[in-house]
Amino acid sequence: MPMTSPAVRAAAAATVTAVLLAAGCSDGGNGGEDRPKDLAAQQLKWRPCPAPSEAEGGGPAPSPLPGGAKWECSFMDVPLDHSKPDGETIELALIRAPARDAENRIGSLLFNFGGPGASGVHTLPSLASDYDGLRARYDLVSFDPRGVGRSVPVECLDDRELDKQAAEDPTPDDAAEERTFLEGIEKFSAACEENSGGELPYVGTLNAARDMDLMRQVLGDEKLHYFGISYGTELGGVYAHLYPKNVGRAVFDAVVDPTQDSVQGALGQVRGFQLALTNFAEDCLDRGDACRLPGSSVREIEDWITAFLDRLDKKPIRGIGERMLTEGQAANGIIQTLYSQEYWELLEQALDEADGGNGALLMAFSDALNGRSEDGNYSNIQAAGAAIGCVDSKARYTLDEAKAMVPEFRRASPVFGEYLAWAQASCSKWPVPGTWVHPDVSAPGAPPIVLVGNTGDPATPYEGTRAMAEALGKGVAVEVTYEGEGHGSYNSSPCVRKAVNTYLLSGRPPTGGTVCK
Repeated sequence: MPMTSPAVRAAAAATVTAVLLAAGCSDGGNGGEDRPKDLAAQQLKWRPCPAPSEAEGGGPAPSPLPGGAKWECSFMDVPLDHSKPDGETIELALIRAPARDAENRIGSLLFNFGGPGASGVHTLPSLASDYDGLRARYDLVSFDPRGVGRSVPVECLDDRELDKQAAEDPTPDDAAEERTFLEGIEKFSAACEENSGGELPYVGTLNAARDMDLMRQVLGDEKLHYFGISYGTELGGVYAHLYPKNVGRAVFDAVVDPTQDSVQGALGQVRGFQLALTNFAEDCLDRGDACRLPGSSVREIEDWITAFLDRLDKKPIRGIGERMLTEGQAANGIIQTLYSQEYWELLEQALDEADGGNGALLMAFSDALNGRSEDGNYSNIQAAGAAIGCVDSKARYTLDEAKAMVPEFRRASPVFGEYLAWAQASCSKWPVPGTWVHPDVSAPGAPPIVLVGNTGDPATPYEGTRAMAEALGKGVAVEVTYEGEGHGSYNSSPCVRKAVNTYLLSGRPPTGGTVCK
């Protein structure tokens, strides 16, 4: 379950798409496929961007860029079913910031910020300052993948129902709680089918990758220049597999391991978040009496957190407004803060306040993870993440099978293991079949793709970088390592940023094996 992006937005589970299974994962590497001329030649109408929709995350319209340039938005038509290119079409929402140096413009640089389920139209403006150096020679472009944000968003439960779901127990303790847990899965899946059933077979990574190649043509680029983060690295790998000759300058940051099945991926994340929690506890202890958490060792702090979550399981505490902070929401809040070392101080504060009976700060982080705004509206990041994850993965574990995984997951993390073990049943009632055990990202003949791995990354553990490099094939990957904390590296390390910018702006890849600290 590759979760979120450097914007620290997290989504539900993860894996990748369906529908075109009969067509196979590869088009023979011919770098394209027959398309109706009207779609490949469509002219985008760029206009000032409106405020993001609720499904995208809400909020005000994006502010002007440094220097006063304004964001531009448009919609692009794509086939609902790529195996029927002359059939029904849907619209994808796009956003761009034009290059500053039009005379030396390289082309468009397309971003995917992860999730799956994150809105690129919402996220790119919020990170504009981090990527502004690349706007010297690129139009910075992002999009809402199909099923996400403004791009025919998947709809499941309403806001009130999502509030109720967020408060439910994610780690059932007896047969009655197990029945309630399974009923929750059934209700969510049924709501998705009722509200978005016609779209569900067509969301997912294969279709998103095919959308990107059409996007490349419509944007007028001979090659796809691409920056993928977290789940966006998996999407980029699938694109490279389908269209190796169409890959331009590409960077994968916070790299997903494409060789793991859903259980292996979840176990990797459990270990990654446990490592991040251990590093957080060590950092707290290093500050001596300034650390507000009880315990004189990492083990004692982690045991205290586990006991705290157990207490919430029996008796929730005050959260925000009339909402009570439950065990599951507290665990979500902790996970959210571990995406960035910048939040460690706030995690310490949140745990200390919750120990005193005030769970507001932990609940605020849980809300951010779930895509809930302060006014109670949810983005569709949970619905889209579930739809993409379940249509991508063939795994359909029953509740009993998930229950049997609990001991192994607990061994991987006494704090987070049980939550992600039970979550393996989340696709058990999904109405659409899955596509693969894991994606094929082999891309023989593709140009260099820069992979950036972070040794302390909790959501996409560092080992995934090597696995992606091997899966892409000999001579494709150029690996860069950041010895740091948090999810992703480009926004955290000046060294990584310099190496990536040099490659994207000049075409010179960094030296393989480069290490940034």
